Amino acid sequence: MAPAVLLGGCSGAEGARRDTATRTASAPACSVSAKLIPTCGAWWGIAPEVFTGLRVGPALERAERRMRRPADVLHVYHRGAELFPTRQEIALAREPDRPRLLLINWKPSFDHTWAHIAAGALDARIDRLAAHIRAAFPERFFLTVHHEPEDDVDPAPGSGMTAADYAAMFRHVVLRLRERGVRNAVTVMTYMGAPNWASKPWFEELYPGDDVVDWVAMDPYVDGRVQDFGGLVNKVRADYPAWPGFYRWMRDRFPGKPIMVAEWGVFERPGDPGFKAAFFENVRTQIRKYPQIKAMVYFDSPRAPRGDTRFDATPAAAEAFAALARDAYFAATRVPRS
Repeated sequence: MAPAVLLGGCSGAEGARRDTATRTASAPACSVSAKLIPTCGAWWGIAPEVFTGLRVGPALERAERRMRRPADVLHVYHRGAELFPTRQEIALAREPDRPRLLLINWKPSFDHTWAHIAAGALDARIDRLAAHIRAAFPERFFLTVHHEPEDDVDPAPGSGMTAADYAAMFRHVVLRLRERGVRNAVTVMTYMGAPNWASKPWFEELYPGDDVVDWVAMDPYVDGRVQDFGGLVNKVRADYPAWPGFYRWMRDRFPGKPIMVAEWGVFERPGDPGFKAAFFENVRTQIRKYPQIKAMVYFDSPRAPRGDTRFDATPAAAEAFAALARDAYFAATRVPRS
């Protein structure tokens, strides 16, 4: 049989290589939307060395060295009249060779109810913050307002702390910031991610509305009921049989919104010292099954409220976490520089 004619005189292998190169060159590169949604993979983030007394700069430097890669997202916490981002947070976000996205978690007040805030009690504080952000930080950043509101709800009429009061407070804060020129805050509604709270009759009333929420988030932790990543993001309990799990609920309730795991941590299990390493390996195996999750932000602390969530408490855990952090899924999209 006569040999096939090869166009351009290329061998089959060389032609295949050229064809692959052409497709690769013409394929769209991974990018970031106006709402900081990566088109490929997911952001990798951390709240570094929380409750250790370290300032955020040294804490982040140590955490990044421990996990052997820079963070895409730095999670920081502010409250009350504090102005943010701070000078140090701005410097970390703008570091030339490793820009980072800020996830700023703000509780506006501990001595005003949500109803008071929604009615304007803190407008001067919000306006002062807006002026600071406009002057100091034009870059896009994530902003969550009073995260994990579920365990602060008081459903009694007139309490000022009902679920509906929370939704009104969130709306008021976001809309007033926007009215005062803050257009770079990508807003995040952060739930606890626990079945007992999600099964409350008022739970759906917490949501402030699609127009003021860009991302939805959960803060699940690996307690004794959780054995793998699927069990973490879809926690269910026999005593709450109607609850489908948070990822499933978010996927169905908010099909067009990205999901952030804004805090997650694995507690030590004294009877199973290898559990953390095994869990981190499992996350690496399963993360691609949950494509709506677009950011994973670890809560790293030796003294978290319910235990030790350090990711490198053992050498095996350190290796598994570093491998997870450096997985290609969390390196697919570059952090934008503005």
